Amino acid sequence: MSAGGVWLILFGMGLVTLLVRLSFIALWGRIALPQVVHDALRYVPPAVLAAIIAPAVLLHDGRLASAAGQPRLWAGLLAALIAWRTRSALATIVGGMAALFAIEWLVARLPAWPG
Repeated sequence: MSAGGVWLILFGMGLVTLLVRLSFIALWGRIALPQVVHDALRYVPPAVLAAIIAPAVLLHDGRLASAAGQPRLWAGLLAALIAWRTRSALATIVGGMAALFAIEWLVARLPAWPG
């Protein structure tokens, strides 16, 4: 495929994406949606965020991560605890990242397990 064809495909995909997103923005106030749709749309951002974060935290090399030696899993659990207690997105992000860096730093300095 030529470079022009690749650019045409990229431009077309960008245009389609823009139109799909713009349609929701432009039509949101003009179309009356049922209350159940409004209620369901409140759960979209947390669901998308969970779908992005869960594989990074729960999977290691394409398999379910075991708790031992998995800093992301432990930091994720601590971040979930922070989110539950504080209800603050910023505190959750900062606390989770600080926990991840601290656990990785600690694991790097521990001697290897015998065996």
